Amino acid sequence: MSMIRDLRAAVRPSLRKNRPGHSKYDTYDATRDPSASSAVVDCAVYRDGRRVVSAPCVTPHEAMLRVRESGGFAWIGLHEPTEEEFAGIAAEFGLHPLAVEDAVHAHQRPKLERYDDTLFTVFKTIHYVEHTQLTATSEVVETGEVMCFTGRDFVITVRHGGRGSLRTLRHRLEGDAELLAKGPSAVLHSIADHVVDGYIAVADAVQDDIDEVEIDVFSEPAKGSTRGSDAGRIYQLKREVLEFKRAASPLLRPMQLLSERPMRLIDPDIQKYFRDVADHLARVHEQVVGFDELLNSILQANLAQATVAQNEDMRKITSWAAIIAVPTAVCGIYGMNFEHMPELEWKYGYPLVLAAIASICLTIHRMLKRNGWL
Repeated sequence: MSMIRDLRAAVRPSLRKNRPGHSKYDTYDATRDPSASSAVVDCAVYRDGRRVVSAPCVTPHEAMLRVRESGGFAWIGLHEPTEEEFAGIAAEFGLHPLAVEDAVHAHQRPKLERYDDTLFTVFKTIHYVEHTQLTATSEVVETGEVMCFTGRDFVITVRHGGRGSLRTLRHRLEGDAELLAKGPSAVLHSIADHVVDGYIAVADAVQDDIDEVEIDVFSEPAKGSTRGSDAGRIYQLKREVLEFKRAASPLLRPMQLLSERPMRLIDPDIQKYFRDVADHLARVHEQVVGFDELLNSILQANLAQATVAQNEDMRKITSWAAIIAVPTAVCGIYGMNFEHMPELEWKYGYPLVLAAIASICLTIHRMLKRNGWL
């Protein structure tokens, strides 16, 4: 125990060194250690690509003491921590207050920022919401966030949202000792690759929804439905695509920076893998932009079809009004009760007038039908 206390005393000044300003995160307080909190979902030390220490045997503070004593790096995963729960870890690892604020409050734009010897990366995760039928109120995509603090000997992941768990990713990495031996940058790459792979899967699913809507718009409407009734579904799908676009597009520049610009915290061998992630993300970006443009076209076509259908209805109404105007006019004339009217007292006057009305109506009907109005 005395050795651990001595190590703690030696570590704390180094963590506070060269940090500008002063904040509530400047001093580590053991009473604020969130290791016993539900916010910490996993805490482990990795050395030579192998997991050597994990929770509940070690707190984040003790994990870093062992890392600095024997090498390796610590990976701490948290889920929706509160400001109080994150305060101890922020002080322990010397995290910048601005990055800590972003990590706690979430709802951030995807980005890559550097604070001294720490990279702060924000990823937007996307999950496709399964539905039996797309409606005007269907939720198609659900977003979450993963923030990643990457240092020389630690990785801290902060996840927001009910989906996007990194547990499967961690287990897969633990099965690849060669890759995990590259250190924290390997974890950062794996998270980026995991998020972008999720984008690709969601893009394929959204493509199916767009195809379904496109078929419905350009096929004959079902009995009882009218043209233009798909506008609500199209608009809702467009909103979901825009949410997808806001998650994927801003991440393109950070991935390009990680793949093109040498960084001290990124292993050169891992940097090559970021190029593959950037390529996949560029393809997703092009897909999402294409989805947006295609939905605009489908919506315009749907509205045009509704306008055409309304015009056709008006032509039919006008045609029948013209036909009905003939008997209306004749009956109106004979209903004026004048004494001297043509064929008024003739025996065949009544059937003659009816025959004339029917003949004129049939002639008008044939003309209108020939011109496509009926």
